[in-house]
Amino acid sequence: MSFTNCLVVMAGGAIGTLARYLVSFLALPISGQLPWGTIIINITGSLLIGFFGTITLANGRFPVSEPLRLFVMIGVCGGYTTFSSFSLQTLDLIRAGGATRAALNIGLSVALCIGAVAIGHLIASRLNGGAMQIAQINLEEEA
Repeated sequence: MSFTNCLVVMAGGAIGTLARYLVSFLALPISGQLPWGTIIINITGSLLIGFFGTITLANGRFPVSEPLRLFVMIGVCGGYTTFSSFSLQTLDLIRAGGATRAALNIGLSVALCIGAVAIGHLIASRLNGGAMQIAQINLEEEA
């Protein structure tokens, strides 16, 4: 870990956090019964990390430096995705007597986000000539 990498991750996190805020704000009109902003953020963040992690591998079609991978995968995606908000909103649904809506929120979020990671990986893998790898170092899997 270097100070430069810390700054790179922090800058990416600021961008991801701002993007999260903007998407959440734009989704407010459709978020009456379910927290659609959070669901959309988790799906698109999962798609991004699956695609970027695969397409930018050192042996991939568009290899990038490790600091750039940290910037996007840990910084931007880490600041953007919102599983802490997901957990809080799910608890609020349960506490408000909406166990069915909470279960729907959990099911949609988990299934669609895993699907989004898989789709992002599949697209980038095909562009990379069949790469099976997404993360190059263990730290990237913690994003």
